[in-house]
Amino acid sequence: MNAEPAVEGLLRELAPQVLGALIRRHGQFDACEDAVQEALLAAAVQWPADGVPERPWSWLLTVASRALVDHWRTDSARRRREAAAALDPTRVSAPEAQDTLVLLFLCCHPVLSPPSQLALTLRAVGGLSTAQIAAAFLVPETTMAQRIGRAKQRIRDAGARFVLPPPDERAGRLGVVLHVLYLVFNEGYTASSGPGLHRGELTTEAIRLTRLLHGLLPGDTEVAGLLALMLLTDARSAARTDAAGSIVPLAEQDRSRWEGAAIAEGQELLTRTLRAGPVGPYQIQAAIAAVHDEAADDELTDWPQILALYEVLVQIAPGPMVTLSRAVATARVHGPRAGLALIGTLDADERMTHTHRLEAVRAHLLEQAGDPYAARESYLRAARMTASLPEQRYLTRRAALLRTVPTATEPTGPCDDI
Repeated sequence: MNAEPAVEGLLRELAPQVLGALIRRHGQFDACEDAVQEALLAAAVQWPADGVPERPWSWLLTVASRALVDHWRTDSARRRREAAAALDPTRVSAPEAQDTLVLLFLCCHPVLSPPSQLALTLRAVGGLSTAQIAAAFLVPETTMAQRIGRAKQRIRDAGARFVLPPPDERAGRLGVVLHVLYLVFNEGYTASSGPGLHRGELTTEAIRLTRLLHGLLPGDTEVAGLLALMLLTDARSAARTDAAGSIVPLAEQDRSRWEGAAIAEGQELLTRTLRAGPVGPYQIQAAIAAVHDEAADDELTDWPQILALYEVLVQIAPGPMVTLSRAVATARVHGPRAGLALIGTLDADERMTHTHRLEAVRAHLLEQAGDPYAARESYLRAARMTASLPEQRYLTRRAALLRTVPTATEPTGPCDDI
């Protein structure tokens, strides 16, 4: 949607409400979603020029309903009569508070792959166009359209209904929803590929959707924890690159550029959350982010507390990336050799073969440990493994600072003497 920011924000807010109303009446997620996308496109063109209508939700619903009529024109007489009835927006009930929540569960249906869940959530709930989603993930628009089309087909084939999952399934399905929102945020905060480090449209959308989910489920501590984590992390965005677009490591960032309002909101939300019920992994990660944000500079960071939080996190949500982050905290508390010993346990983990982060952390710790030759080799390996241009430049620059180290064919002394 190429609309003015205020109009675009309103359309994203209304999109899941209109889609929910149509699906509740007619079913057929795929046809209703296509119709809503046509309505959003029409609004994006007309509203900036003609003004926002007095009842924007009803306007969108009417236009989407007309699109359904066109879609059903070649169907049976029964279908045509049903479609004609859909033209009257008064026949469709007003948006229900849980419509967006139901949509999130539907877009994160377990029959879909994680990439499809991401794409469908951004399209149906986030209101992004196929072109916008394709641009965000650096794939052709036709590829993304096919992915979204297959996702809608799989939901239809699975016979999924527009209702909340039964209580015995809801907790697990909510976990998938939160994970999808977490992945959207992470892809925006540190893009996996492309020319930029940060994709603000994705982090903004992830925060908006998580905030909306928190409003629908105010008593869920992990939803609140995820929102706090996003706010506390995204608050540092402005300081993560310099004027030339080069990466600035956390330890070197100008913390006066961190967004104080977002930090305060995240801290307040986390404080209330930690007192409210069982502690989950998103809350622990938010607490770690809060410790970083509270420090006036890197030297004043309470690394022992961060390490203690990672020790808790590895117990409740173990995984290679948690171990890697724990290794960084271990190195800050017990020295780089201790951190290197810990990441050595990840060398045989196949899940780490698809990311450059293991080699990047290893390079940093080797440099801190006084082994510049090995550090340089790890920096270069990490640079070759990432598709992110800012990270490639950062890693090769770090390696270049160590370029006076002898090559592999030259004799070298003990590492401690270099």
